[in-house]
Amino acid sequence: MESAGTATEVEELLRAVRSGARPSVEQILARLDAGGRKAALPLLKELRKEVRGWSWDRWDAQQKVQRALRVAGAGCHTGAAAAAAWIGSRDLTDWGRKSTDEVLSVLADREPAWLADVARRLAERPAVAEEEYRLVHALVVRSGCAAPTNEAYLRGWTQEMASGRLVERLRADPQTPVLVPYVIALAETPDRLTWSAGPGDDGHWPTALKQLADEGVLDRAALVDGCAARLLRGGRPRDLRFPLALLQRLGTTEEERRARIPDWLGMVADAPSPVAAHAQEILAELALAGGLTVPQVAEMSGAVLFRPEKKLVRAQLTLLGKVLRREPEAAGELLPVVTDAFGHEDTAIQERALALVGRHLARVDERVLVELGGAAELLSPVHRPAAVELFGGSAVADTGPYEEVLPPVPEPRPLAPAAETVAELMEDLVPFARNPYESVEDFERVLDGVVRHAYRDREALAAAVRETFAGAYWLEDRDHVSRSSEGVLTVLAALVGAVRPARLDIARRRPAGTPGCAHEALTRAIDVRSWEAAWLMATGAPVPFLLATPTRHTGSVDPLVLVDRLREYRDSGVEPLPVDLAQALLRVRKADPSAAEAAERAAGLGTRAGARLADLLTAAEPLAPGLRLLPKGKDSRSGAWWLADRLVLAVREHRAIRKEFPSAFHWLGAEPTEIARGCNGYHWSGMRPLWPGVLPDDRETLAAWLLPTLAGGAEWEERGAAWGLTALAEGDGPVGPAVHMALALGLGCRHAEDRLTAVDALLVLASRGELDPSLLAARLAELIADGTVKPNRLADAVRTAAATGAYATVHAVLAELLPGLLTAPKPVRGAGELVAVAAECVERCGASGEPAGLAETAARPGSSQLVTQARRLLAALGQGSDRTPSEAVQTGH
Repeated sequence: MESAGTATEVEELLRAVRSGARPSVEQILARLDAGGRKAALPLLKELRKEVRGWSWDRWDAQQKVQRALRVAGAGCHTGAAAAAAWIGSRDLTDWGRKSTDEVLSVLADREPAWLADVARRLAERPAVAEEEYRLVHALVVRSGCAAPTNEAYLRGWTQEMASGRLVERLRADPQTPVLVPYVIALAETPDRLTWSAGPGDDGHWPTALKQLADEGVLDRAALVDGCAARLLRGGRPRDLRFPLALLQRLGTTEEERRARIPDWLGMVADAPSPVAAHAQEILAELALAGGLTVPQVAEMSGAVLFRPEKKLVRAQLTLLGKVLRREPEAAGELLPVVTDAFGHEDTAIQERALALVGRHLARVDERVLVELGGAAELLSPVHRPAAVELFGGSAVADTGPYEEVLPPVPEPRPLAPAAETVAELMEDLVPFARNPYESVEDFERVLDGVVRHAYRDREALAAAVRETFAGAYWLEDRDHVSRSSEGVLTVLAALVGAVRPARLDIARRRPAGTPGCAHEALTRAIDVRSWEAAWLMATGAPVPFLLATPTRHTGSVDPLVLVDRLREYRDSGVEPLPVDLAQALLRVRKADPSAAEAAERAAGLGTRAGARLADLLTAAEPLAPGLRLLPKGKDSRSGAWWLADRLVLAVREHRAIRKEFPSAFHWLGAEPTEIARGCNGYHWSGMRPLWPGVLPDDRETLAAWLLPTLAGGAEWEERGAAWGLTALAEGDGPVGPAVHMALALGLGCRHAEDRLTAVDALLVLASRGELDPSLLAARLAELIADGTVKPNRLADAVRTAAATGAYATVHAVLAELLPGLLTAPKPVRGAGELVAVAAECVERCGASGEPAGLAETAARPGSSQLVTQARRLLAALGQGSDRTPSEAVQTGH
């Protein structure tokens, strides 16, 4: 039995823990025997449970008690697994490391094997191993076990080593020879290694490791092997920076370079530019020293000449010229490889490659000559005359008249009908529950399916939901809807009675207020639609289906279909749900050929809903706000610095919306005023894929509200900002300034994948005949002038668009954009790249029309890219001036 003295000490321990007095806890534990510690453990667990439930206003006290609990529990647990679980638990983990010394102290009397087991278990917890490295390391040292080599422990070690003079700490730590090879091999380089200072600083890791290798502390050959293997695996440039810098510091012997020829070849083919450049330099040295065979030089060249980096390609052509001068008999094997550069985007590189082939052409046989002539079709048209002179007219294929290639006009996909049976609906709902906002199509189809089956057999549907989603949190938490809607999940929760109808009624009627930005407004509209459907489930109102369910994948509703739905409602005596009807009216296709007929039929229904539909279909005034930009500045008078804060929308008043639509849509019909609708750029929502479905028939309005997101993609680090351009390109409604502004921002986005999305949107708009080159060029000129869009990013985007076969389309935009760039008072950095794309377009499609300022730019002295490309464009326009417009035929494939 527990003695009275022991009971008193246990009570004293609990009081010390409650007061957060860690030193007292440590002293009391030293007096407790095994029985006392065992008796204290369940009481500590109860206290831990209590402290977890404390509110935020007791946060400081909670932290003190939890640190004391950590120490007490560490001392009372006798099993290694239980002790590690207690010490490393999230609620007790001490990110400030204030309890580390006490935890180590109460474990001081444990056996080494026990400590090793605890150390291993803590090291397997990533957050603990990294953030509390000192605790884990101390347990490793005390137990004498091997140092962990998992990623979290390695990150913690690099942070610890960087907290003082790096070389001295690394030299003094016996773990260094063991851990360094594992650090080099990490897929993601620890921040301490990527943020390290310059080579002359004490904290520069490559310099420190090189010094230790010179001293013999580290195995230099093992470091070289590790760096080469890591670089060969590839990855983000950020993660390859450290092994590359270390390898360059260590250097390589001739024997090491020769032994790794396959590795260097792999790097020049696939590695990021800095790594490929280093491998190319090594291979070039080997090639000039006779260390590479001709087939190996050909393999290396084939890999490099396909890369886009001009510096690498130029260096490779130089190397090939040197090899061919030394070994002219290799021309038959190497010249076909040189032609890989004929397709490079830089015509200067094409010219250089063609000249290299010409110098050594006499040394190849007829078979190779025919092969080289066939590759000449890759050359830009500006080099075709030289190719014909070199290979002969019969050897160079005639490309024929130019044909513009645009993608086919996207056909609207009809929305699949709702599931026929409850079982089929459950099959749809299971994956949908994991990602409920993946697309407008999926969301609307499932929502309509739930409403339809609830109308047919509510009890059967509720039973299927309970069985399929037994234990789901959204069926257990009765108040989750008070925080925010969770879409169809909220609807299902209401169906089975997990949410009170009164709460849902409050949620669906809650005043929307003034949204902070468009994203909040769009999300609110979707939320209210879900709340209304959930209220429908909770009250059992007899609604057979939803009016707003789209008929097309874009989210729009065909007008005649909506008329038929309203007729069925009227005949069944069903009153439309306010939000459902409002959303249906906003989705109806006003430009549909059947709109006039639908308006007449809707007016003949004799219902208020029918009359509203008829009014909407015949109304001429659009919702689209006016759009202008404030100048860049730092105060409210001159405008903000970031574009997202300088977008000013002239909102038109729409009294019908404010009078007849639910409050969630009142933002569409605000009082007439000019407002800046900025957004902080980080306001994201899981409902984002559903936003275009709120206004699928009004692309201008939707584009205006999405502009801050696109501005973030151009000005900041935001990735995925151009997602909405696909919906804008494929949607309904007129295309005007806002859509073209959105497209311009997308073409200038920071990340290549966003620019690619914008290119797709540009081509779709062009194929639909909705692209206005002058309007797009005007928007681009504004954005380039204030620095929002960088010319080099825009050049990359339009070059990609042109390469699909849309040279005439791209030239139409650039022809309007270039005059402003060429005549600007100050040189526009990167303008030369845009002129190069324009020249390529003219050479391909034979367009005419000299932009203002081109001749003056071409006449400037020097050989800058802008001047060189201006001369090229001027020459191309002169060659194409006698071609007729009929030779540029637009086709879709």
